[in-house]
Amino acid sequence: MLSISSEIKKTIVVIIGALLNAISLNLFLIPASVYASGFTGVSQLLSSVIEEYTPFYVSTGILLLLLNIPVTILGWKKVGKSFTLYSFLSVAATTFFLGIIPLHSLSEDILLNAVFGGVIVAIGVGMTLKYGASTGGLDIIAMILSRMKDRPVGTYFFMLNSIIILTAGLLYGWEKALYTLVTLYVSTRVIDAIHTRHEKLTAMVITKKADDLKKAIHSKLVRGITTIPAKGGFTNEPKDMMIIVITRYELYDLEKVIKEVDPNAFTNVVQTTGIYGFFRKD
Repeated sequence: MLSISSEIKKTIVVIIGALLNAISLNLFLIPASVYASGFTGVSQLLSSVIEEYTPFYVSTGILLLLLNIPVTILGWKKVGKSFTLYSFLSVAATTFFLGIIPLHSLSEDILLNAVFGGVIVAIGVGMTLKYGASTGGLDIIAMILSRMKDRPVGTYFFMLNSIIILTAGLLYGWEKALYTLVTLYVSTRVIDAIHTRHEKLTAMVITKKADDLKKAIHSKLVRGITTIPAKGGFTNEPKDMMIIVITRYELYDLEKVIKEVDPNAFTNVVQTTGIYGFFRKD
């Protein structure tokens, strides 16, 4: 029953996140010609280019869905069914909401559109990440790279977002590109406050059920674990401290496993600025 309730809650959060994403795009960013990050920004740009340079029009929502189909297939094979399914649900729901929410500007001030658009989309993305899903696109690619090799995922985000900004500047003026930078900065800060933008995190878990917890974590995550004997400062009870380095995408799954196996475990999660050696479970 707990699992079903958790999945229902996760689905609702993903749909609300998609709704916020669509509101941000149709009421703030698209009317102001300010671009979001990742595949959403690419979809905005492609929609604008197709409309301006061809006799056709393809909406941002449809392009976002089309771009995510090959990534979703790859994610299904490489990452896992649950994460990929919820990510695609987010993309599909965003496409649906973009189709029913009218394209309307609430303000003529580009800066207001850039800031509020960035804040609203970040709230949606942050909520989605917090519950173990993603908004698709680059998040799935980042997850695949983190599972396969210890690649600098942030570099790929930076490269794609740089292409979006440069293309927007060349096609529609550098003022639009600068406002896009404002949106990216605001959204990054808000997501950081809600969830985390750090690529890697270190979890230190103090538990009496180290063996059970280790098996449960390995069934969900492809990560190595270091176990160190520990002793309670007040009770002097023997315990174990488990140290595991994860990506930000795996934080929800780790929290869920710890809660199910040992609700009394003490967990400290800290930012990891760099690692050396293997980052996978052999």
